[in-house]
Amino acid sequence: MTEPCDPEHRRPADGLRHERTPAEDPFVGHRRLLFTVAYEVLGSAADAEDVVQETWLRWAALAPASRDEVVDPRAYLVRSVTRQALNRLRTLARRREEYVGEWLPEPLLVGPDVAEDVELAESVSYAMLTVLETLGPAERAVFVLREVFATPYEEIAAAVGRTPAAVRQIAHRARAHVSARRPRTRVSRAEQDVVVERFLAAVRGGDLGELMEVLAPDVIVVADGGGVVNASRRPVRGAGRVSTLLATLTRLELDFEVAPMRLNGGPAARFELEGRLDAAVALVIEDGRVSRIYVVRNPHKLGRLDREAELGR
Repeated sequence: MTEPCDPEHRRPADGLRHERTPAEDPFVGHRRLLFTVAYEVLGSAADAEDVVQETWLRWAALAPASRDEVVDPRAYLVRSVTRQALNRLRTLARRREEYVGEWLPEPLLVGPDVAEDVELAESVSYAMLTVLETLGPAERAVFVLREVFATPYEEIAAAVGRTPAAVRQIAHRARAHVSARRPRTRVSRAEQDVVVERFLAAVRGGDLGELMEVLAPDVIVVADGGGVVNASRRPVRGAGRVSTLLATLTRLELDFEVAPMRLNGGPAARFELEGRLDAAVALVIEDGRVSRIYVVRNPHKLGRLDREAELGR
């Protein structure tokens, strides 16, 4: 079934029409935007790609005349990809409820162009994605469209099937929810790098004392193995327990390497075991210490860390 053209998105007939080349096609021009919307709503690059593909199929299925009558292709495509993402999120709800252990978003490498866009970088940061996971589907979509992409309330209403007044209320609740849970302080890249290096040096050396110094007292580790590889099925809390857990790597005499990297534009590390990527570790740094550690070991979520994701607004 194709996505219908709403009257407000139709261009009045003027008797003129030209065939668009692929480079001129609005879908091609907005593909990065569509993937970013889908990824932020779903937290999964694999599912986002499927949703973008479905959006493309619906767009391509439109008759040329109908496609030419779309006045605002960007709004039309964003609305379509949001609907598809919400449908996918609802379909995935039971699967995620049955997921073995904790479910974490799929990490991505992003380019310097994303880092230069402060609002976009914040929205795809791993810390933000984990907060978005605590929102309901409609709240998540409304927050992403409004706060990240400045989408008018009327367009969001059309995408999520609510009235503009209801969308305003949802946006207000979602904004308050996210504000209460996002990291309290912004930390510069230089400050992050210093803390990450201290943290990794302590992990390499199994230095319990240094780990206790670099970890926040209430630090939390959340690990995602997906039932495919071993990972703690519940969060590990407190600097003492987390330090002991991390120091175990050295005591076990494993052939492991740890190196700094950037995940979703934020501080992170890659753990290699016997020369192979074993885990991607996203870090949240507050007040000069590591306050959150997200360990992604599920191999199905590590396949895109060899190339930059194409994100954009």
